[in-house]
Amino acid sequence: MSQFLQAVVNGVALAAIYALIALGFVIIYKSMQVLNFAQPALLLIGAYWVVYFSGIWGWPFWVAILSAAGLAALTGVLLERVFLRPMVGKPVFAVAIMTIGLNTAINIVALDLLGLDLRPFDNPWGLKVLTLGDVRIAHSQIAVVVAAVLLVGALLAFFKYSRMGLAMRATAFDQEVALTQGVSVSGVFAVSWAIASVLAMVGGVFLGVGIGLDKSVTVTALKALPVVVVGGLDSISGALAGALLVGMVEMLTATYQPQYAAFLGKGFSQVVPYVVMFVVLLIRPYGLFGTEEVERV
Repeated sequence: MSQFLQAVVNGVALAAIYALIALGFVIIYKSMQVLNFAQPALLLIGAYWVVYFSGIWGWPFWVAILSAAGLAALTGVLLERVFLRPMVGKPVFAVAIMTIGLNTAINIVALDLLGLDLRPFDNPWGLKVLTLGDVRIAHSQIAVVVAAVLLVGALLAFFKYSRMGLAMRATAFDQEVALTQGVSVSGVFAVSWAIASVLAMVGGVFLGVGIGLDKSVTVTALKALPVVVVGGLDSISGALAGALLVGMVEMLTATYQPQYAAFLGKGFSQVVPYVVMFVVLLIRPYGLFGTEEVERV
């Protein structure tokens, strides 16, 4: 029983990280109707700034986080203005290809700055662990769940009550109608990229806390893509549900598969998010909470 509860705790913490990254995918997709394949690179470069400010310059962790968030938002805005704005009106697949190119280019720059070794940075939670019977809960795991809940709550409040949030909702519903109502669609695009970049940065920080940062975090970031597809590309609640489902299944697989299905090989849990995605797509092609598109022919 304790083994199962430990897997659940680890699954919830992993799901919180997936949710932060997946929300970036959803926000950009809702505003631009394009899947942003540059999200893993935004995670890496955003987390690098935290490493640089905290680990190299020695800034306090929270100052480093806030500074990195500002740079991450600026990076997102610049990418949208310089590379995505000229693609307005182009086919969706062309814009998606552009984000793949951006992902490659940013990864090269980030890895050149980061190097090949693990780069540690300040960890305000240390290695402290809360023990409940045989279940161990790291303080950093509690922190990522709390951070995810607070950020999701802030986003929902932003979309519901702020002027820009309402503009983003209108743009997600229909860009042409939003334009006729005086909404700055270009401003919505820029804000969407800024928010997605900050969310990716926070996810990258929690991936690196306690173990350090290296290029492997982009692999974890890519697993947020199945999360988005499972939940529905245009659904915030779907991203949260997908993150919880994928995170839990992955951790339960990592816990029990070596004991009961060793023939599947080591590291099979890393493939599980994609298996879950394929199964869900067979049943619900638009994801669990995605909007089903109806086309007349």
